[in-house]
Amino acid sequence: MCGIIGIIGKAPVTPLLLDALKRLEYRGYDSAGVATLTNGSIVRRRAQGKLASLEQLLEAEPLPGTIGIGHTRWATHGAPTENNAHPHADDRVVLVHNGIIENFLELRRQLTAKGCRFLTETDTEVVVHLISSYLGEGCTPQEAVQASLARIEGAFALAILFAGHHDLMIGARRGSPLAIGYGDGEMYLGSDALALAPLTTRISYLEEGDWVEVRADGVSIHDASGADVNRPIKMTATSGALIGKGNFPHFMLKEIYEQPTVMGDALHALLNPWNQLVAMPPFPFDLTRVTKVTIIGCGTSYHAGLVAKYWFETVARIPTEVDIASEFRYRGADMPQGGLAVFISQSGETADTLAALAYARKQGQHIISIVNVAESSMARQSDVSLLTQAGPEIGVASTKAFTTQLTVLACLVIALAARRGTIDRETEQRLCRALTEVPSRSNDVLNHDQRLAEIARQVAEARDVLYLGRGTGYPIALEGALKLKEISYIHAEGYAAGEMKHGPIALIDENMPIIVIAPSDNLFDKTASNMQEVIARGGKVIFLSDKAGIEKLGDVAAATVELPEVDPFVAPILYTIPVQLLAYHVAVLKGTDVDQPRNLAKSVTVE
Repeated sequence: MCGIIGIIGKAPVTPLLLDALKRLEYRGYDSAGVATLTNGSIVRRRAQGKLASLEQLLEAEPLPGTIGIGHTRWATHGAPTENNAHPHADDRVVLVHNGIIENFLELRRQLTAKGCRFLTETDTEVVVHLISSYLGEGCTPQEAVQASLARIEGAFALAILFAGHHDLMIGARRGSPLAIGYGDGEMYLGSDALALAPLTTRISYLEEGDWVEVRADGVSIHDASGADVNRPIKMTATSGALIGKGNFPHFMLKEIYEQPTVMGDALHALLNPWNQLVAMPPFPFDLTRVTKVTIIGCGTSYHAGLVAKYWFETVARIPTEVDIASEFRYRGADMPQGGLAVFISQSGETADTLAALAYARKQGQHIISIVNVAESSMARQSDVSLLTQAGPEIGVASTKAFTTQLTVLACLVIALAARRGTIDRETEQRLCRALTEVPSRSNDVLNHDQRLAEIARQVAEARDVLYLGRGTGYPIALEGALKLKEISYIHAEGYAAGEMKHGPIALIDENMPIIVIAPSDNLFDKTASNMQEVIARGGKVIFLSDKAGIEKLGDVAAATVELPEVDPFVAPILYTIPVQLLAYHVAVLKGTDVDQPRNLAKSVTVE
């Protein structure tokens, strides 16, 4: 996860910037940099590798200035070089950026035609030249930023400085979080409140689409239309849980809202938007010679594996088996020599999964782990470890860890399919484009939060709830039911929609909500038919689909939620978010301990 810090201070800010970047190290990064304004000009220091390299550079080449920005970066694609490190700048503008600029290729072509010269491989640089081009036309910094934001597509957070403007920093957010820190004649911006913790106890958060003018004596916040708005200032402790929650009442809700950002971070590490290729790390074995994939996980990670099974078999055309870790090794399964075993875990310390990994190793399997902790036991024991880049997940019920697991698995499937030749170049590009759009489409889904909170009132009154789906929607039905059970304590089950007639339909009555996951894919008609069977028996259907699906079904569901139309390949990632929000709001209505539900632990380290 990339990290942002910005400071307008009274004294030289470089030591404070560096200290704040150290507090963001937990997010992971492969380069870092800072920039200040000195005598009206932009001055930068950037370094590849750990912060120690940047620190050594700053000792050798000090950076004065009382206004500055800093950044830690995961490489989006290509080598994590100093040239690609943030901050990015020309002679008018310098900025740091978290997120993905979806339309950067189109903008780059337009700006190149106007004479702009690009020096990096990043999507971020287009924002520098876009803002600078407006400044060159006579716009003020504020006008230039607002005009640029209207042309940028994607999910992002920005902190921007302007040559000659020693008392102005502009921030903007769309999808990615950005916090404002209030000091005594000093002001701050940060992507993470922990970065601001030692600097101030007064923090506010930009809301979706906001941008802010920051000066030493205060701020002017604007919404997406440019209208002036106020955002509440919160008093926070410099340590403890509250600062980590930001404006959210629970860690779970905060982590649901972080998903556009962290999925973008996962994509940054693995997907090259320039040529629409997945760039996997070196593998010590030949992916093209893999004859079978075995995926193993527990709980939510197991559900991620079930989604991946559909992807591996339909896209990469390779036989795939998914097992619950606690059951797998006791069968004494005979695994084919040279097979690939994929282990999924948020912590990388799950006892059952580690035991299954040891068994697979003895069976001669190649081992890939998909984890959120780089130094975990699972990562260390694997041939290849793919990090989900989710950052710390405090809520016991996994949310952002699950969607980042799906994001990484999707990248792995595309890479395997391309190398095996089961998809052509056009299909590979289509799937990569679909993945690139996931962060901003996820942000669109979050706009339905209030609608889902209203629907939750119907669900909270139920004793039992069913979730239905087909294809990749079936594992999401399982995950939705698990989330509801975990945090609301309502009995819930997920079923493949076609299984309803084989028993579960006997449970349907007018008191049972049925949540149906039904993107308008090739299985939609069959799912809709199963749903009509439920409605005919008095079931209260809550229908999650896109515009085409809702129009095709008609007005027969008790409630509908319209989700963005996306490629069916990425639909399970997006359809996860509404079932998370629904479970969250039901749990709040029930008054349960959302972040620490009874009897559960975050990391299960005993069998």
